[in-house]
Amino acid sequence: MANLRKLGRRADHRDAMLRNQVQSLIENGKIETTLTRAKETRRVAEKMITLGKKGDLHSRRQALAYIYKTETVHKLFEEIAPLYKERNGGYTRILKLGPRQGDAAEMAILELVK
Repeated sequence: MANLRKLGRRADHRDAMLRNQVQSLIENGKIETTLTRAKETRRVAEKMITLGKKGDLHSRRQALAYIYKTETVHKLFEEIAPLYKERNGGYTRILKLGPRQGDAAEMAILELVK
């Protein structure tokens, strides 16, 4: 992916963090994280939902190659993607929360649009 934010992590750590955040977003519907992480997670999550909308075997295998849990991919394809069948992008929303108490990092909620 071009123009990826580095987020102060090595490439393998960054990839694992984004995978876990996308998985949590799909499982729970929303996550609370820093604003920059939310913006990066949104990029990947929107691509995963687009794969879910395609619904074919190749798309499912591409999602399985990125998301760790099979149950999460099943939920993505069977429950979440059909909700966005008529929507062309914009499946997620970022709500700013303000600075975090400890280090004043800008916090945000990343959630799936209903």
